[in-house]
Amino acid sequence: MFKKITFLISIILSISFLNSCEFNTAKKIQDPEKKYIKAAEYYKTGKYAKTQILLEDVILSLRMTKSGEDALYKYADSYYHMKDYILAGYYFRKYTTDYPKGKHAEEAQFMSAKCYYLDAPKSTLDQQATYTALKEFELFITKYPDSKRIEDCNNLIDELRARLEKKSYNNAKLYFDIGYYNAASIALKNSMTDYPDTKYKEDIIYLIAKSKYKYAQNSIIIKQKERYEDALKSLNEYTEKYPSGKYLKVLNSIKKNIKKELSKLQKNQTASIN
Repeated sequence: MFKKITFLISIILSISFLNSCEFNTAKKIQDPEKKYIKAAEYYKTGKYAKTQILLEDVILSLRMTKSGEDALYKYADSYYHMKDYILAGYYFRKYTTDYPKGKHAEEAQFMSAKCYYLDAPKSTLDQQATYTALKEFELFITKYPDSKRIEDCNNLIDELRARLEKKSYNNAKLYFDIGYYNAASIALKNSMTDYPDTKYKEDIIYLIAKSKYKYAQNSIIIKQKERYEDALKSLNEYTEKYPSGKYLKVLNSIKKNIKKELSKLQKNQTASIN
């Protein structure tokens, strides 16, 4: 048994050594076309790291040659399979610029957008890659309106917009969570303006009402009446839109408190006049 294992290990090591020697020989090839042919062999067998290394040496030399178009596409695609989406996206886009009517032009345009999509972070992080991905997918739809990939593009656009919508809502809600109530009501309104069909609409309208109530509570006395009345308007907006809403009980309780505070303010005002 031990001899069999040793024999298998020897075979594996020998194959690994031969592959290493073969690749080292390929790296020393001086002729760009011959080096490209070897890179294409590695690409065909899914050895993308070796493909990328070989093509890196010749990609510029091949640019104006017959093999240049395929070499650039394989170079971009190798980065994609190695999950380096930033460089993959860059070279796919370069392909569309260098070969706008090339045989891989549609695929490269889509893959450029997809790379930015894959590089786009979660909604809690910076969204620059998300905006870039959206632009790339929209550009693809404009250039290839009859493509079979249109449905995929639309689905991915919806997903990216949902990320931005969630980011916008979370950013606005953060002001409420840390007690900046006036800023919260403004940011929440802006979020709803930017995403009028947002799935967070009920939560936003509720938080706007509650933010205005909290803002009034923390205001100086001479500002409280005006701000409580403004909060009441927002409370009524919620109850009109969501007569059976999930926040109705909480807001009805707040409404009672506001009316009590307004009554006190009115009495104090009357007493001060008399």
